[in-house]
Amino acid sequence: MNHPGNKRVLRAGLLWLLPAAFLLIFFYQPLLAILRLAFSLAFEGGWQGVSTAQVLKPLGFTLWQAALSTLLTLLVGLPAAYLFSHFDFKGREALRLLSLLPFILPTVVVAACFNTLLGPRGWLNLGLMALLNLSEPPIHMLQSLPAILLAHVFYNTAIIIRLVGSAWSRLDKKLVHAAQMLGASPWQAFREVTLPLLLPAITGASLLVFLFDFTSFGVVLMLGGPQFATLEVEIYTQALYMLNLRLAAVLSLVQLACTLLVAWLQSRVSQPRYGKAALSAERANLRPPRSTMEKAFIGVMVVLLVLLILTPLLSLITRSFVTLEAARGERGQVQTGFTLRYYQELFQNRTGSLFYVPPIMAVRNSLVYAALTVVIATVLGLLGAYALNQPWKANRIFEPFFMLPLGASAVTLGLGFLVTFRQPAWSGLPFPLLIPIAHALVALPMVVRTLLPALRSIPAPLRQAASTLGADEQRVFREVDLPLLLRPLLVSMVFAFTISLGEFGASSFLSSPQTPTIPVAIYRYISQPGALNYGQALAMSSLLLMVCAAGIFLIEKIRLPGEELY
Repeated sequence: MNHPGNKRVLRAGLLWLLPAAFLLIFFYQPLLAILRLAFSLAFEGGWQGVSTAQVLKPLGFTLWQAALSTLLTLLVGLPAAYLFSHFDFKGREALRLLSLLPFILPTVVVAACFNTLLGPRGWLNLGLMALLNLSEPPIHMLQSLPAILLAHVFYNTAIIIRLVGSAWSRLDKKLVHAAQMLGASPWQAFREVTLPLLLPAITGASLLVFLFDFTSFGVVLMLGGPQFATLEVEIYTQALYMLNLRLAAVLSLVQLACTLLVAWLQSRVSQPRYGKAALSAERANLRPPRSTMEKAFIGVMVVLLVLLILTPLLSLITRSFVTLEAARGERGQVQTGFTLRYYQELFQNRTGSLFYVPPIMAVRNSLVYAALTVVIATVLGLLGAYALNQPWKANRIFEPFFMLPLGASAVTLGLGFLVTFRQPAWSGLPFPLLIPIAHALVALPMVVRTLLPALRSIPAPLRQAASTLGADEQRVFREVDLPLLLRPLLVSMVFAFTISLGEFGASSFLSSPQTPTIPVAIYRYISQPGALNYGQALAMSSLLLMVCAAGIFLIEKIRLPGEELY
């Protein structure tokens, strides 16, 4: 006789089978390979080749720049969160949508944006040179810590705006009014009422920003220079250039421990504590500005956000259509000004080299990898979300098991793949196939976090009614669950697609010279001398920017009112 409880356990086990096998093979096996590499070789060699300074120096700089970046992001993000959660003004929705775009941009595109704005041939230097009649660029901001910090603020401000702004917009104003009626000044009401209620959201958002800054790779690699090495950059350098896999493995373990600790703290402190004080809709708190002070505040914040977010984006796009200097090897008169050459060159193999890969091939590779990533991450994420939704006590153990890849950096993942799947047992596996698998591991936790709340919100009586009318489980899924999950499924697919297109850390380890992705190709071109190489990098970055912008637009259109993206 089949007991209903046994059926639930069997169903949950079958749902877990494929996602668990995928994680065991492609995440936990590489992680164990890094452990073996770090400890067995280190103990056998007496830790030769690994000194304390080699670990503490990049770790110290990583912690320092992440803490400083988080502080600066809060200084910009908290006023912006107050702006979007309290005031209704012209262009609010467009600016709010624009503020999210940097967050999903690939880091190589972010670096390209600031290169075109602040670089030696960037618009700011060109403008100052023309205005002041200078022969040399007056601003030397690239290859410096301020460039790293500015880029981090650029793409992480959206986290503060969304998470803190969402919590702020749902606080009942009656609590503040009650405090003021009891004699509290506006500052006292904020300090004694509003701030304690917002503290979990602020702390959780700050830790999430710190986590992204701590694992920053492309921005530090391209804007910081060799003198600024975070753990991610040092792992990449030691593994691919110095061939010191032992030190790279030790650094990976240190970074993994730190990221998991920060991710655990973020999940513990970010739970809201204001309960019934929450409002049902964000627009319930919005109002037009009344006083001169409020109008000035809105004006200053709008200008600040436009300068911070829109200026680098426009700088990249406009610079990709402008020729300022000769391409490498060109002779004679150079035609400067508007051009489509950089986009046209994406389709040409001008050198005729057998080993040359046209940039358009990188675009094709990325689209193929992104499509495979969507399929893998969506199927496994849907199975995982259904497994986690089962009333099974073991899910308390399996949920962290499933979410652990969220705390692992893409560079660590790439190193693990490099160590594991170069072994003889995997020699027959086509190596480029590992790229969409690695991308799917990065996207999988995001897919589950998007689908699981939607799945838990489906009323149980709907399924029960369908079962009572004779529908089996497949028909219940097809006619009850699937229509209600369609929106979050589409959102998760867009997320997986954009994550794959922009992923750089793991791809930098796994892609071969013949199979580059768009971010890898951008990094190669922008690292080489010559105006043509630089222009092709800008053209590819602009195309990737447009794809990400389209993805954000689709997500905003697909999601239901009141749904958050984090």
